Amino acid sequence: MVIFEKISVMEKQIYNNNLKITYKIAGEGNAVVLVHGFLETSDTWTDFAELLSENCKVISLDLPGHGGSELHEEPETMCKYAESIYHILNKEGILKAVIVGHSMGGYVALAFAENYAFMLSGLCLFHSSPFADNEIKKQIRLNTVQQTKEGNKDIICSEHAKAVYADDNIEKFKAKINEGKRIALSVSEEGVIASLLTMKDRKDRNNILENLQVPFLYILGKKDRFIPGTVLNQMNMPRDYKIAVLENSGHMGMIEEKEKSLNLINDFCKKIYKS
Repeated sequence: MVIFEKISVMEKQIYNNNLKITYKIAGEGNAVVLVHGFLETSDTWTDFAELLSENCKVISLDLPGHGGSELHEEPETMCKYAESIYHILNKEGILKAVIVGHSMGGYVALAFAENYAFMLSGLCLFHSSPFADNEIKKQIRLNTVQQTKEGNKDIICSEHAKAVYADDNIEKFKAKINEGKRIALSVSEEGVIASLLTMKDRKDRNNILENLQVPFLYILGKKDRFIPGTVLNQMNMPRDYKIAVLENSGHMGMIEEKEKSLNLINDFCKKIYKS
C-alpha cells in the first residue's frame, strides 16, 4: 500500500481464467476508471489519480501485457482489454463507473461501452478517437512491431516518450518524459507487440459513440501529433456531449495541463452523479 498525505492507494490483483490483472484503487464514492495508453501503465496516472481520488473512487489498471498484468495466450483484442475492466468492477462490487480512456485506452473504453453499456455512467476519450486505423497507420504499426522484434524497443520507447509532448513543453516536462520512458521500458516486448497488433486490428466504433446513451466528454490537445483537431469533422457525436481543447497540450494533457484536465473530469463526474 502506498500512502500519500491524505489518500491511501491500494495495489490489488485479480485472476480471470488464471490471467493476473493488477490495478490500483483510491478514494471513496462514485467510481472512475482510468485506462492508460500505448507504452503506458497505471503508473502514468499516479499524480492525476491521487488528485482525482479526493472526490471519487479511482481505479487505474494495468492492461494485459502492461505493468503487473499478464498477457492472454491467444491474440489480444480491445474487447479482451475491456473485459479486464469488467472483472475489476465486479470484484470491487461496483455497478457503474465513468470510464476515462487515454489514447489506446480510449479504444478500450469504447469496446467497454459496446459490450458493457449497463455498467457505464459516462465516457471520456482523452487524446483518442473512435476510428479504426487506415492502411498507412496499419503499416506503421507493423513496422514498429518489426523494429521491436529486431531489438529496438529502447529507441521506440525513448522517441515515443518525447513525441507525446508538445514541442514547447519538452524542456518543461523533462523529468516527466524520463519517467514516461521508464514506464515504457517496463512494458515487455511481448506486451508492446500485442498492443500494436491490437490497435492495428481494432474495428471502427464511431457508431458506438454516436449511439451512446450516457454523457460523453472529449478532450483534445491543440498541439497533439497523434490526434489532430480535424478528427472532429469525421466524428458522430452522441446526444449528450462536451468537447474541450487543451490549448497548451500535446498528447499528455493529464500532465501538460493537469489542473485543467482534472477540473474537466471532476465537473463531468459531478454532472453525471448529480443527475
